[in-house]
Amino acid sequence: MARGEFAGRMLKRNRKKKRWLKKTWKRKALGLKKKYDPLEGAPMANGIVIKKEGKEQKQPHSGIIKCVRVQLLKNGKKVSVFCPRDKAITFIDEHDEVTIAGLGGSQRGQMGSIPGVRYKVIAVNGIALEELRTGRKEKPKR
Repeated sequence: MARGEFAGRMLKRNRKKKRWLKKTWKRKALGLKKKYDPLEGAPMANGIVIKKEGKEQKQPHSGIIKCVRVQLLKNGKKVSVFCPRDKAITFIDEHDEVTIAGLGGSQRGQMGSIPGVRYKVIAVNGIALEELRTGRKEKPKR
């Protein structure tokens, strides 16, 4: 490794080469998130609910996670979406329009023991799911 007085150029060149070994840098430079992400790099997206489903948790937890299958409006891709909190699934019906966002797992991955689910429901037919759940607002009739 060059450490001399005039080693700046070599240090800079080596640093540029070594950047590619970092996973985060490589994803950013090659644009892999936009390529494989169903939301295409956006923080939120709208979609239509296709069906409700219950997913079993991974070991060592036991329980059924309430999820919905959603087809995105922007590109037609289908994703599994988590319905957060108690009785939230009761306010979501088939053919409702939902707004989804990332769940918050590391590197756009799943959260905890939920198998293959990376997104959560934020709003149903334009009204926040939390307000529907607490009873502050009613779901609009379509």
